[in-house]
Amino acid sequence: MTPDPRPSLEGQPATPARLHAAPQPVDETGAGARKVVAEGVRTARGVDPHGDDGRRPIAWLTINAPGHGRTPTATSWCACGRDLRARGQADVFALVASHDYHRTVCPLRNPQEGRAAA
Repeated sequence: MTPDPRPSLEGQPATPARLHAAPQPVDETGAGARKVVAEGVRTARGVDPHGDDGRRPIAWLTINAPGHGRTPTATSWCACGRDLRARGQADVFALVASHDYHRTVCPLRNPQEGRAAA
C-alpha cells in the first residue's frame, strides 16, 4: 500500500480524493445562470460617487495679484480658441471686462445652429 501523497492536517480527517458538486438544474430562461465577476468590479450601474453631471468648463480666467508694488497679470482662455494675456492693473481690469463680454458671444456657450439669420 502506498502512503497518501497529501499530508493530513492534525486532528482533521483526510479529505476524499474526489469531491464533486451536485449537478445544478439548468434554467432555460437564463435567470439562474452563473455569473463570473472579477473581484472589485462594479456589476450594477449605480450612483457615481463623484457625481459627474456631464458639465465641463470651457473658459478660464486666471488672475495673479501679487503683493504691494508688484505687477498683476491675468490670462483669459476659452475652448473656442481665445487665449489672451494682460499685464498691469489697467490691462488686467480691461481683460476681466473682455472675458465677461466673451461669455455672452462665445460660440460654444451660445450655439448659432438653428437660429434664424439676422
